[in-house]
Amino acid sequence: MILSLILGVILIIIGFTLKNHENPLSKFANLFRIFGFAVILIGLLSSVFKQIDAGKVGVKSLYGNVQPDILESGLHVINPLLDITVFDVQTQNYTMSAIHNEGAQEGDDAIRVLSNDGLEVVIDLTVLYRVLPTEAPKILKGIGQDYTDKIVRPVTRTRIRDNAVYYDAVALYSTKRNEFQQRIFKSIEEDFKKRGLVLEQLLIRNINLPTSVKASIESKINAEQDAQKMTFVLQKEKQEAERKRVEAQGIADYQRIISSGLTDKQLQYEQIKAQKEIATSSNTKIIFMGKGSAPVILSDK
Repeated sequence: MILSLILGVILIIIGFTLKNHENPLSKFANLFRIFGFAVILIGLLSSVFKQIDAGKVGVKSLYGNVQPDILESGLHVINPLLDITVFDVQTQNYTMSAIHNEGAQEGDDAIRVLSNDGLEVVIDLTVLYRVLPTEAPKILKGIGQDYTDKIVRPVTRTRIRDNAVYYDAVALYSTKRNEFQQRIFKSIEEDFKKRGLVLEQLLIRNINLPTSVKASIESKINAEQDAQKMTFVLQKEKQEAERKRVEAQGIADYQRIISSGLTDKQLQYEQIKAQKEIATSSNTKIIFMGKGSAPVILSDK
């Protein structure tokens, strides 16, 4: 608006100057004045109407004095002297990663912390947050528009370091990872809330341990897997031995029952049945019944 006003005033002055002097351009004096007034009018109208895009709010300030009310998304008619600062109130993310060009800052921006057992742990993290619309004037007045660098980044890194000292490195990597994430979420959420920010989610993307610790964890996992495999083999062998014992006991019981229940008559009957089957087979035999316990079998060939 100020630029339009200055340009319009200059054009009006030029118009009056040309009118009061004999000059070939004096015939354009009225045109300069009209164009100057048009520029001023356009500048005033553009300053009176202010559009706020969706997902944003406008904070009004007059000569440095921040006003407490905000402009919601849409078209507004405002005092042309007001200065409007636009704040994004949609979900924003800030990533701190050890991988180059993946985080908000170039280079290795991962968070390095010391665990309870004195080991250095490297944490990759993403913070999802947003500006509370009603707190935008407070943020502009107390922090400014660079709240990401002044609040989000330092508070997050500090709270993670403060809470990591309560956990061993291996626990952070495995069993206590969710507990650690919930703990730092609560502490960061409180700090953000005091400054007009809402913490939506805290994502621990990766936890890197020292190489020596990783090797010991892998060795422990392999040993546990071997132990589980051996337990399975022993259980299988035990079941097989139990099966054989039951089978042997069954055979022994069968033989005992047979031996105690058979008589000479039964044995003779079974012998006759067997001889009959032999006699009726395709391989014909001549059977002579002797006086002894076993018959004499003569081949017909």
